[in-house]
This record gives sequence, C-alpha cells and structure tokens, in this order.
Amino acid sequence: MIDFLLPAGLFEIVAPILLGLLMDLLYPYHRGLLLKVHPVHTAYTMARFLSPPGSSRARGVVTWLVVMIVHCTVYGSLLYIARMLGEIFWILVSAYIVKLSVSVRLLVDIVRGVARCLEAGDIACAREKTSWIVRRDTSRLGEGHLASASIESLFESTVDGIASPLLYTALLGPMGGLIQRLINTLDGALGFKTPEYIKAGWLSAKADTIINYIPARLVAIMIIILAPIAGGSIGRALKIYIEYRRKTESVNAGHPMAAAAGSLGIRLEKVGSYVLGEGPLPGYRDIYRALGLFAAVLILVSVSYTHLRAHETPEHLVCRLLLEK
Repeated sequence: MIDFLLPAGLFEIVAPILLGLLMDLLYPYHRGLLLKVHPVHTAYTMARFLSPPGSSRARGVVTWLVVMIVHCTVYGSLLYIARMLGEIFWILVSAYIVKLSVSVRLLVDIVRGVARCLEAGDIACAREKTSWIVRRDTSRLGEGHLASASIESLFESTVDGIASPLLYTALLGPMGGLIQRLINTLDGALGFKTPEYIKAGWLSAKADTIINYIPARLVAIMIIILAPIAGGSIGRALKIYIEYRRKTESVNAGHPMAAAAGSLGIRLEKVGSYVLGEGPLPGYRDIYRALGLFAAVLILVSVSYTHLRAHETPEHLVCRLLLEK
C-alpha cells in the first residue's frame, strides 16, 4: 500500500543518496523559486506564521502536525507519481528529496570561509560568516571564539543536517530523511526556551531531541575513532568525550562537539553557556583540521549506513541500536 514510499532494493537506497549528495555538491545555494519551495524554507515560514510569539502549547502541537502533514503529503505524492512512471523517475525524485534533506556543501563553504577570513586577519568578515551558522551574537567575538563557534556548528550540523537525515533515508527511504529535516527545521523555528516560544516550541524541541538521539551518539563514536586523522589520539578523545558530553544544555549537541574537542585537542567554548575539552581555543588552522575530520566522518557515515542497510532490515537495525543504548 505504501510501496511507493520505500526503496525496492539496495540500488534504490544507494542511488538516490549518491545522486542527492552530487546534487548538493553541484547546487548548494537555492535562489528564487527553488528557495521559496524548499521544504526548510516553507516549513519554517509556515511554523512562524501559524505559531506567532506567545502561542500556547496546544497551538504549537497543531502547528507541528499541520506542517508535517502538508509537507509529507506533497512529497509523498511526488514519489507516488514517480513510482507510476517507473524506477528511473522514482530514483530521480528520491535523489532530489535527499538533496533537500542534506546540506554538506553550504556548511563546508561557510566554515572554510570563516577559516580564510581569520587567516587573512579579517575579523569583521569572520564574524559575519560565523553569524550565518550560529544563533549567538558574534559582533564582539575574537578569533578563538569565532573559530570555536564555527567548529561547534560544523560538528553539530554533521548530525542534524547530514548523518541523521542520511540514516533515516537509508532506513526508511527518502521520506525518512525529509521527515528528520522537517523536525529539525521546526525545532529551529519554534524550539526556543524564551518566553515567546517556550510553550509553542515544546513538541518541536522534544521531537528533534528524540529523532537525533541515536545519530548524535553514532557520530560521536565515529569522530573518536577517526581522531588520528586530526592528529589526536582515540584514548584522549574518548576521555574528553566521556567527561564533557553532558555539559551542554542540549541533550544531543554535546556528544559530537565534545568528541571533536577531544579529537582536535582544543577547547570549545560558548561564553556563559559551556566549555568542552581542554587546551587552547582554536585558530584558523584548527578549522582546517576540523574540516578534514568532518570529511572522514562523512565518508565513514556513508559507508557504514550502506553496509548496515544492506545486511539488516530497518526493524532489526533500529531494535539493535536501541538495545545497545
């Protein structure tokens, strides 16, 4: 009954992911109509419109359901039509949905841009680019805290914008990845602990925590395993991870960031909120090292997910991951 939503075999799992990542590499920046119809943009806009500041928890729940149902109906219908037209059409539509769910090139370009600005000694440039990927005020941050913010965002986004949607795509098909991306977007729109959104954003924040719970820990493990690539040691990375993973207010964010701090041998710090790791604040060279570690993690994520999906049913894999935790 819902066969049109699910891949028919390993080829229909792997091909859309590879094509979607290629699309992201070739066209990372959405403009004009493609930006206006992008699900991140439409979901964010709908959520803010349906739940303005001061909305109740009930209104926030209804908003969450409406946004999810509308978007799942639209993209599910596209997959249905594509399946009727044939496998090639289904793979192409699925690849486009993967491209909408995963953001690699844009993230890398911004983080690399911060490094280049710092390398050139242009603090104003670094502050502007860092502000594109973090919520904090960057107007008075110095080099160390700008580099820290960009590295924090790089590895937190490795979970939210890459590893997590790819995991759910591998398990449940393209709609799995899109649903994760929509949940993450709704958290970004409403999931604030401010007086204006503390009630309306309740479900959005909870859903985001739940759906990214396992991916955050899987990515942390991968970062630790790959620590030698960044010049670190697995033992020290693990030690730092165990000590600092729960220092952030977010249940999930501290895991990949603490693992990265330990692997890179640096201290990540958001002033007034948390300190992760031991050592000096990072500089632009550490951002370049972080990008190298990120690339290795991305490769390991892709290989691991494909291997797991090729040998296990989604139900078996999910049950085993939950039992291991």
